[in-house]
Amino acid sequence: MNQIIHIAVKEFKDYFISPIAYIVIAMFLIITGWFFFSTFFLFDRADMRNFFALLPMIFAFVIPAVTMRLFSEEMNIGSYETLLTMPVSFIDIALGKFFAAVLFTFCMLIPTISYAVSIAMVGKLDPGPVIGGYIGAILLGGAFCAIGIFASCLTRNQIVAFIIGSFLCFALTIIDKLLFFVPGALTGVVGFLGADSHFQSIAKGVIDSRDIIYFLSLMFIGLFGTYLVMQERN
Repeated sequence: MNQIIHIAVKEFKDYFISPIAYIVIAMFLIITGWFFFSTFFLFDRADMRNFFALLPMIFAFVIPAVTMRLFSEEMNIGSYETLLTMPVSFIDIALGKFFAAVLFTFCMLIPTISYAVSIAMVGKLDPGPVIGGYIGAILLGGAFCAIGIFASCLTRNQIVAFIIGSFLCFALTIIDKLLFFVPGALTGVVGFLGADSHFQSIAKGVIDSRDIIYFLSLMFIGLFGTYLVMQERN
């Protein structure tokens, strides 16, 4: 456990050494702020429904940008081999990097609480969906972080890692919107694979165990895939 914490702290600090972290945070806040406040007064609703409706699509591209360097950069500059000589396991490395990415995602979401404060100042805000939305955002962010880390461990090129991660996250985001292309017998299964529907369910303030299990399963699959790639490469 100490090794996981050590790796997580190191990776989290490394985020803020590079200007990429600040660029990603700035772009995320600009995009979400623009879409949120540009439509807020049009719908005249004291809620954050529009923000949470857009979040999965935004996360599908922002999270891979957060995770693309975690393995790709180390493999490119040769520090990955040095890391493997340390008394840490593959699981320690994968989990440490995963927790660092999730913590960064959490920090990225903190400024958006100002959106809820702004709404509360002009109307009566229902806290249930807001709390549910942020719980769902952490779960969604964790799932996409695991997928992004898996993409990063596949290649030395950060851009390629970003493209692979974005493709996988985007596919999971829109798959439940394409059910009219799917045979009727498979719509239930394919619909369950969609990350957006599970997130929106939690964002309504409804905490369903099926949605929790879905996101935890994505995290497990992404991290287990990372473990297998690391083991095969070694």
